[in-house]
Amino acid sequence: MAALQQRAGNAAATRWVQRQRGALNEHYAARPTEHPEWGPYQKLTKAAGIPQGDAEDAWQLLLGGIDSQGALNDEATARTSDRQEQREIRATNTWYQEFVKLVTKHLEIRTPTMALWAGGIEVNDYAHEKGHTPLAQTRIGSVLNVLELHPDWKLTGPMWSILSKAFVSLATGPVHIFVRAYAPDSILIRLEVPELQLVQRLNPDVQLIWHPVYTGPDGRTMEISEDCELVDNAEYDGRDKCVSTLIRYLRFFHDKSNAKAAPAHKSMEQLLVANGHKDGV
Repeated sequence: MAALQQRAGNAAATRWVQRQRGALNEHYAARPTEHPEWGPYQKLTKAAGIPQGDAEDAWQLLLGGIDSQGALNDEATARTSDRQEQREIRATNTWYQEFVKLVTKHLEIRTPTMALWAGGIEVNDYAHEKGHTPLAQTRIGSVLNVLELHPDWKLTGPMWSILSKAFVSLATGPVHIFVRAYAPDSILIRLEVPELQLVQRLNPDVQLIWHPVYTGPDGRTMEISEDCELVDNAEYDGRDKCVSTLIRYLRFFHDKSNAKAAPAHKSMEQLLVANGHKDGV
């Protein structure tokens, strides 16, 4: 308990103990080794080169964070209707904050360049195949990416937001950003890119290189050139130009029978409607 108090804070630890005296704790915080993913987690952290001590401490902090997040979510809803203010309240989970502090050293990239992405996990894989390191390919990211810590994203999402912010804060050079679907409210746009822009102010070597991408019906992902051709590499030095190229391609060249790109096309239509374009055109 002393270790928990030191990491998550006395108030958080006290609330945690009080909950354990009640009904069965469905989030496994009081019985971490009974969690269904405990065995796979041990194997994955060992394979990733994460020391056992770090792995065990991180696991307890993760489960404590899941157990505490519901109350913070309720507090956020009760205190404000502003979505950004709600996010800020949800991100005050001290268990998750301490987890991220502990594992930051395991967020180092394994390639010369960092990658961010939006539009589905396949874009993460594409960025990695292109020789960049997204969060999911770091030591701790590769572990968390394949585990189901809890089925309710509202309980685990704030952890990913805190972890993503810590990841991009480590950028020291060019960052490649791959966009298959654009959503202003995505973690990429509302959190990661603004954090990168802060890093840029201190380090001009941090450049943002944008790539609009499209997945064909055969599952092959390619990038979109300025003249709307699918090519192996298309780099843009700004978000607006990248996004406008993506939207133009989805509007005029997307094959509606292509299920692989249907979510991106739907996202584009919703964005256009939200900006006053009737029926997405």
